[in-house]
Formats: sequence, C-alpha cells, structure tokens
Amino acid sequence: MSELFSPYTLRGVTLRNRVVVSPMCEYSSSDGFANTWHTVHLGSRAVGGASLVLTEAIAVTPEGRISPQDLGIWKDEHVDALAEIARFCREQGAAFGTQLAHAGRKASTKRPWEGHGAVTSADGGWTPVAPGTEPFDPSYPTPAALDEDGIAAIVRAFADGARRTEAVCGTVVEVHAAHGYLLHQFLSPLVNRRTDRWGGSFENRTRLTREVVRAIRAVWPERYPLFVRISATDWAAGGWDAEQSVQLAALLRADGADLIDVTTGGAVPVPAGSIPVGPLYQTPFAEQIRREAGIATGTVGMIAEPADAEAIVAGGRADLVLLARELLRDPYWPLFASRALGAPMPWPNQYRRAEGDRATMKVPSLT
Repeated sequence: MSELFSPYTLRGVTLRNRVVVSPMCEYSSSDGFANTWHTVHLGSRAVGGASLVLTEAIAVTPEGRISPQDLGIWKDEHVDALAEIARFCREQGAAFGTQLAHAGRKASTKRPWEGHGAVTSADGGWTPVAPGTEPFDPSYPTPAALDEDGIAAIVRAFADGARRTEAVCGTVVEVHAAHGYLLHQFLSPLVNRRTDRWGGSFENRTRLTREVVRAIRAVWPERYPLFVRISATDWAAGGWDAEQSVQLAALLRADGADLIDVTTGGAVPVPAGSIPVGPLYQTPFAEQIRREAGIATGTVGMIAEPADAEAIVAGGRADLVLLARELLRDPYWPLFASRALGAPMPWPNQYRRAEGDRATMKVPSLT
C-alpha cells in the first residue's frame, strides 16, 4: 500500500492522494483574467492524477501582481473563468484551490522571458507597496511604504479573494507568505525595518500574516481547509529562520490554518551557491515544522522520483508533496508514479488505450 497514493482528509475535503500541483506563475493573463492557457495548464494536471490543483499566485489587488500578466481575483468579473477551470478539475477527481497573493515590493516586474527588473509606467507598470521604501534590488521598482489604511485594505482584499474562491467553487485557499512577496516582507527582519506595530518584534512582524489568516478564516467555510505557504529561512544571517517558522506555524494553527506549505528563500538576494539546492533540500524544514509545531505540512523543491515522494509521506516528513517543475515536464507524473509504487490509479477513460508502463512500451510497427 502506497502512502503517497493514499487519501488524505483536511476538514471536510478528502484528497485522493498526496500529490499536489504547486502554484506556478504562468505570466499569461490580461487584466487578471484566466484564459485558455490556464484551463489547459491546470486542467491537464487534474487529468494526470494530482489530488489538488492550485492556481499560480493570484493577485488580490491589481498592485499586488508580480507582472502585468499575472492572474487576479480582485474583482467579481474574474470568477466565471476560474469557475470553469474548477469545474473541469472536479470532473477529473481533483480538488481546486487558489493561492492568494500580493507581491509587495516585487510587483510591477517583467515576466521572465522578457528580461529582468521593473516594468515602466509606459509599459503598464505601477508603484508597488511594501513595508518600507527599499527596492528588492537596484533593477526593481522603488516601493511606497504602506500606511495603516493601506494595510487594512490589503487584509480585506485577501478576505475578498477567499470569498471569490468560494464563488468559484474552490475548496482550498492557500495564503502566499513566502518567496519575498508582501507577507514575507513583513516577516523578515532583513526587509521589515518598521518601528510601528507592524515591525520590530516577532509579534509585530508576524501580525500581518496572522491578520490575513484570521480574516480569511472568518469568511472561508469551516468545512474547507486553509493552507499558508511560508519560506522557512531567508538563507541569510539575521533573517527569518526555521525557529521563527516553527513559532509562526503554531500560531497560525491556532488562528485556523490547517497546513503549512514549506518552501525557502526569496526575501533578499543571496550570493550564488549559498543555498544547498538539491533533491529534497527543503523537506527537512517541513519535517521540523510538522514535528515541533504540531501542524500538517507540505513540502516542495526538486522532488522528482516516486520513491523519494513516497519516502517523504511514509516517513512522516510531510503530509503532502507539491510538485512544480516535474509536473511541467510530465503532467501525468502521478499516473506513472502510482504504477511504479504498486498502487496504480485508474486512467481517464479517454486515455486508457495508452495505459501501461512506459519503460516496457514498444513503438508500434509501421508495416
């Protein structure tokens, strides 16, 4: 019996296995609207056997987009296109959820294949907002510091994003508090240099993330789980670290979060080679948070082999395995991984003629 391909229940939602589509920015939207690209990208992973399909970082305000081409959920008009994707995913047996996000000082930047750094106002850029006025690096736009009214508006925007996710018929919401985006900017002492109630102490730096989670939990149905993605370390001296992550995770559990999606880095630029990147390099952080904070975790980062993913879940290192690049390479990874682990999933009827072990397949004769 494969643990990776066993069901998993959080609140009233049961996932068919532990393989989750990690949020992956596609930079392919106009005015925040989902389109055919998003339908095919997300829908194909549901066909491929993942248990939960999460959108890319979906902006809760227009100014919260990483690039002008990001998905959005800041207005009711965004609901219908997302609802079509959610419906298709459900029909394939996968749950659907959104990753609610605000880019903070990393907003108004170019999509990767168009270069690096700020998008000018002439090209549709804007002035980002952040804890302070220091840009991420010299090529990024200089942000404006948020005041009390601006912070309150962002908390409301996250809650509104959760309401719209319910209207979409999504059953999972993930709060993006990682990778150097707005909530992580407030968490990290390397970025957050405020001296008011939003900065300084651990309590103050975590205040915004906790207020967002509580605001979402107040409007998000009790039967649906709430995830929070955090970067467990900044990989930089004096920054956010694993010990603070454990403390925050325990507080978020009390605030109504159900799972911590654990990644790392992104708050500040770090020297090349300073992060020990390799298979499963982030999993120890998920394991520590799960053990010490007493909350379910997900792990992500260079997980490609079925045996590795199985060992993570079977060994109690994390409850869910989130895949990104590997699902870009192969949207049907879960179907083949389940077979490799001796717990084959049923293939969609439309694809049954191709069901089998790729390693033993032969090219049909042309004669």
